[in-house]
Amino acid sequence: GIKIRKVVFSISWLLLKLFLWRMKEKYIIRNFHPLVFFYFLGFFFFIATLLLSVRIIWFVYVFGNIPPINALAAMFSFMSASLFTLFAMWFDMEANKELK
Repeated sequence: GIKIRKVVFSISWLLLKLFLWRMKEKYIIRNFHPLVFFYFLGFFFFIATLLLSVRIIWFVYVFGNIPPINALAAMFSFMSASLFTLFAMWFDMEANKELK
């Protein structure tokens, strides 16, 4: 039979590796397109959202309350990550419209 854990991780790694290769080859080396920046900023704000969420959980656990500026920063970061990633996907779809 097929080993689910082995297949899931190996295919996920292959998809990520080929996605990054495609970004580098198609949108940086051959023909520059700003969607690479959008993907990067989406990833950056996603990491920031994770860190701010951990900080919120820590504040709730230690102090019993959430600083309003932390909650605003986490929400702004989440919204920015979502928007940058969605705009990058939209630009990617528009750049590849002729491949349908």
